[in-house]
Amino acid sequence: VQLQASGGGLVQTRDSLRLSCAASGRAFSSYAIAWFRQAAGKEREFVAVKPWSNNVEKIADSVKGRFTISRDDAKSTVYLQMNSLKPEDTAVYYCAGTRRTIRSAAGDDYDYWGQGTLVTVSS
Repeated sequence: VQLQASGGGLVQTRDSLRLSCAASGRAFSSYAIAWFRQAAGKEREFVAVKPWSNNVEKIADSVKGRFTISRDDAKSTVYLQMNSLKPEDTAVYYCAGTRRTIRSAAGDDYDYWGQGTLVTVSS
């Protein structure tokens, strides 16, 4: 599967933004899709994962209550809705996928990666 992340941009503190991760290839509904982010000079950080089927998602504590993840298998797309954005949310956001039945926060557990989309939150 190939993943394409989009929707990033420059926003202000407390604004909202929705990122999309569109997949090409078959059997998208059997993939767990996650979002990670990497700020300049920092390590990659897990944000959220949406397993396939009706398995419950997992959200990082740092964004819980502000970010939600959802998927539309008919459109082969996973969304990351980001509300109440803060300057510390500034990063390149990547989507990643795997066919394994996981809710992992470890990047090494994912086999496919999108190219990233930049989110900049100004104060």
